Amino acid sequence: MNRPGTIVLLAAALSTAAIAQWKHFGDAASPTVPSLARDMVAAHNAVRVRVGSAPLTWSDQLAGVAQKWADHLLASGQFSHSHNPNFGENLFEINGAPATVDRVVKDWADEARDYDYTLNTCRAVCGHYTQIVWSTTKEVGCAVARGGRSEIWVCNYNPPGNYVGQKPY
Repeated sequence: MNRPGTIVLLAAALSTAAIAQWKHFGDAASPTVPSLARDMVAAHNAVRVRVGSAPLTWSDQLAGVAQKWADHLLASGQFSHSHNPNFGENLFEINGAPATVDRVVKDWADEARDYDYTLNTCRAVCGHYTQIVWSTTKEVGCAVARGGRSEIWVCNYNPPGNYVGQKPY
């Protein structure tokens, strides 16, 4: 039996719990889950559409994995990939000033200038870009951890990309 208001209360409880997950170290400036999810998906898909890759969707599961890793990196003072074989991963770190979703994704997407599609080679770093546009990737989930004047952003991708010898799209 469905009681009126049951779904609304459950949705409100889940939404409140999810938003709390994204507020880190008491930083009121942290993005809320809905805005982070919407903005990250939009920024990623704006890059993907340029090469004909299908749009990504948001994954709360991937966002949870990303949050745990971002928190770990911030707490440990390290900056390294998790090496989780189940997901692709992009990292971004900034100190001194807060970043925006657009800044983070633009930083990764700007690596396109170093990628040669015809030869499927990279002159410098371009793995963040190729992960964003990897055609078989369907989902993204991202998180940010903030502490003091530092931020660490993590995005996870499912299925992962960047397979050696394969073109991203």
